[in-house]
Amino acid sequence: MQTLDRNPSLIAALQTRRTKLAALVNVPVLLWSGSSSPRNFRANTFPFRASSHFLYFAGLPLENAAICLDSGKLVLFMDEASPGSALWHGESPTRDEIAAAIGAYDAYPLAELDSQSEMATIAVQDATTRSHQARVLKRAIASADDSQGFDLALAQAIVSLRTTHDDFALAELRKAATVSIAAHKAGMAATPYARTEAAVRAAMESVIIANNMTCAYTSIVTVHGEVLHNNQYHHPMQPGDLLLADVGAEAASGWASDITRTWAVAGKFSPAQRAIYDVVLAAHDACIAAIRPGVEYRELHLLAARTIAAGLVDLGILRGQVDNLVEQDAHALFFPHGVGHLLGLDVHDMEDLGDLAGYETGRVRSDRFGLNYLRLDRPLQTGMVVTIEPGFYQVPAILQDLERRSRYQAVVDWDRLAQFADVRGIRIEDDVLVTATGSEVLTAALPTKAEAIEQLVQS
Repeated sequence: MQTLDRNPSLIAALQTRRTKLAALVNVPVLLWSGSSSPRNFRANTFPFRASSHFLYFAGLPLENAAICLDSGKLVLFMDEASPGSALWHGESPTRDEIAAAIGAYDAYPLAELDSQSEMATIAVQDATTRSHQARVLKRAIASADDSQGFDLALAQAIVSLRTTHDDFALAELRKAATVSIAAHKAGMAATPYARTEAAVRAAMESVIIANNMTCAYTSIVTVHGEVLHNNQYHHPMQPGDLLLADVGAEAASGWASDITRTWAVAGKFSPAQRAIYDVVLAAHDACIAAIRPGVEYRELHLLAARTIAAGLVDLGILRGQVDNLVEQDAHALFFPHGVGHLLGLDVHDMEDLGDLAGYETGRVRSDRFGLNYLRLDRPLQTGMVVTIEPGFYQVPAILQDLERRSRYQAVVDWDRLAQFADVRGIRIEDDVLVTATGSEVLTAALPTKAEAIEQLVQS
């Protein structure tokens, strides 16, 4: 960050957020941005990413900074850049320039923060920050799962604010989505000429980098779609393979996107691949059509589960009544994860707070095979952005588990399933804004229908 432009829209959004927090929490609040982590020696660091809670109220990814929020006013604590910093990193804005850019009430050196005490704090960034927090607050800092008192009240207040998005945030989410769409199209176009997954990944991430954004998470670009978070890119791509790409951009402001598409390396799905793809797409479309304020996200997940189960019954892979199959969690043999999550400043927004954000107060995770990976269990609200990402996977650790094979022996036609061996994994994911009357798919410009996907790969 070498130059700063005063952005009235950003300052107005930040001030509204600070005012809303003051109405929920009547004590001063301290939030830290965090600091870089070294890769090996001190000067060689991993890319810095500020705490999202800090970013939400401060607006800039400041390193080694803290803010005090009190009665709607923000005071910034950070040091000026060292004289030697200009040699290696160029000239930096002054503390006062940064304070003006974020609408701060005042600004002081970081050492002045030590005079503050008995304030609430959450979102520990790293060990160095945790130590500083404990010293300033004169108390131990609990983890998010163990927060109590003011810490818990602050976490709950921030969840209530960040669960829905203001106009500035939505504009940034749209920017990230637009770049992610372009990245996926570049990946599809590169597929006919790529020998390994790495080449497709490079084509996709180059679009993100060229737009001065970063990846919102470690990209998944793999012919092994059955590995849900595969981050290996060395596998050769064969004509009969499916390529699953889960890649999303993060805007410079920190707001994220999250898109998954699956396509045939050869440019055309095999009959078996197309059949399963259409089942997953039916679940995807049904969930999006059902989105509106007040709908329980758990019900969307169960709708996806029923749609997938019904499709697999039609294909002869599962046997039985759809509702009974879902009640037995038979669908989870092939769709083991939740149908999506919150999206915002984090790709899995606020999951650093455990289930405090994802689960409505009083709700806890189920121990059922088909529900225990559900990341979101609360009613939808206008202004929420969620992902919808059903999938079908043949995960060896699940399908070859002797206990599960015995339990589901009567409802799975294993011989029929073997005819779909060229379908390792399929996922289709979009980012969806909950509107007052329904929904808006922020990533709708990237096709989902099989024919359109094939055309993008072949063109």
